Amino acid sequence: MKKYLAEFFGTFWLVLGGCGTALFACGFPNNGVGFLGVSLAFGLTVLTGAYAFGHISGGHFNPAVSIGLWAGGRFEGKELVPYIIAQVLGGIAAGGVLYAIATGNADFSLAGGFASNGYGEHSPGHYSAFACFVCEVVLTGMFLVVILGSTDGRAPAGFAPIAIGLCLTLIHLVSIPVTNTSVNPARSLGVAVFAGGWALEQVWMFWVAPILGAVLGAVVYRVVGARD
Repeated sequence: MKKYLAEFFGTFWLVLGGCGTALFACGFPNNGVGFLGVSLAFGLTVLTGAYAFGHISGGHFNPAVSIGLWAGGRFEGKELVPYIIAQVLGGIAAGGVLYAIATGNADFSLAGGFASNGYGEHSPGHYSAFACFVCEVVLTGMFLVVILGSTDGRAPAGFAPIAIGLCLTLIHLVSIPVTNTSVNPARSLGVAVFAGGWALEQVWMFWVAPILGAVLGAVVYRVVGARD
């Protein structure tokens, strides 16, 4: 149960910190942190969350990561469903907290999408569904390669959270204009539940593409990182 609670709170922290920055600080008048700030926020939530909870649960905080680690031979299949449930609940709980805060502003509106991920007309840069799908698959795949590589027994010990956090920052720098960056189904669903409408209609992509990418990344690392 401690492992599942760690995944719940780690995912809660990721969505609260990352999406919260996007909602409240990205475009704040005269003090907006912009895309760079949002990218750093997501990276910092993973970095700090991994140091806080990684020794308890492994610090996945992402259903795609759990599935990718399973595909990479680093995680037991019997733990997959409980981990994913904990992560999804953590993401939704964070979305609820963000919604409670946001509705405290008289000018709040869900018209902006509530930090949801989208494609086509709901992509920040109006990228096609195909472009968004490719972006999420490839970036999640590389995320898994970095995770598997930095946590390999041959890698320098203790530095994995830094590499993983910086990788997620880089991923956001690339893909915020494309999909608003998911690479994490729990992050996507956590806010889409409250945004409703198109966000829920399009959330399927931000489950399918990251999971596919994670499995492909695991396969790549099993080939490239295999011990001689």
